Amino acid sequence: MPYVYILESVSAGRYYIGCTNDLERRLREHNNGKSTSTKALRPWRLAYSQYFETLTEARQREQYLKTQKSRVLLTKLIMGD
Repeated sequence: MPYVYILESVSAGRYYIGCTNDLERRLREHNNGKSTSTKALRPWRLAYSQYFETLTEARQREQYLKTQKSRVLLTKLIMGD
């Protein structure tokens, strides 16, 4: 099941946007230091996730969110606005 997810660094308050077929496994990988881009800001918590029918749709949404570079947009998604 493809998802776009937003992680929040518990220690730094930073966000990370990703895409996966297995949310639980991916969160574990981020928190165990398996991802070089998130290793330094551990621990992470799952702040938001959105299910998509296809991995292609999920990747398109991930790219859109990453290109916006807007903390306001991410915060609105997380808060449910």
